[in-house]
Amino acid sequence: MGFLLGFLLFVAAQGFIWVQNNAQFVWEWWVDKPLFASLFMGIPASLCFWYGSKVIVGQTGELWAARFLGFGASYLIFPFLTYYLANESMLTPKTLICTALSFAIILVQVFWK
Repeated sequence: MGFLLGFLLFVAAQGFIWVQNNAQFVWEWWVDKPLFASLFMGIPASLCFWYGSKVIVGQTGELWAARFLGFGASYLIFPFLTYYLANESMLTPKTLICTALSFAIILVQVFWK
């Protein structure tokens, strides 16, 4: 259960970071608000990363496991948010291969003891 919690914290953190960096391209209101975006999204993202790392390292004893799960979460959340919020297709060979690789990274971290 702890492993799943850590991964979900990474997913949430990546969602906050996506909005922080890309809201300016999706919603006109965010165009000239970099400080607000950094504070409003950056603080919860940092907390999610911090606690996600704490949980994953506590479960695995490995910093690398937390790093790779954070990376895998980023490549799972980014294509979906980009598709739904920015109307950019993730159905390109490059994006599909990278998404499959991120799934592979997560599976290695979950099942390789």
